Amino acid sequence: MTTTATISHTAALARFGHALSDSTRAGVLLALRQAPAFPSDLAEALGVSRQVMSNQLSCLRGCGLVEAVPEGRRSLYRLSDPQLSAAMEELLRVVLQVEPDCCVGPECAC
Repeated sequence: MTTTATISHTAALARFGHALSDSTRAGVLLALRQAPAFPSDLAEALGVSRQVMSNQLSCLRGCGLVEAVPEGRRSLYRLSDPQLSAAMEELLRVVLQVEPDCCVGPECAC
């Protein structure tokens, strides 16, 4: 494996990890795994404001994980690559044993 490939893989995993580090973004990715959706529908389903959803979708677009498809005056969002759905399916099969208080709050040492 070349250094360039390793750097590219590391950067891609870091972007994916950043996206999954926020529960709203993770929820968006899980929802889009099922079907494309409009931001307002995603906001309602996840119980966040449209502004919060807009910010999270902007982050996910910047990470290269989702794309907007214009539909009239609105945009429909979908995963940018079908392989993301398969990757999330595999991640959901992983069983982790964690300490109950680990990764909760700003003092997280994980």
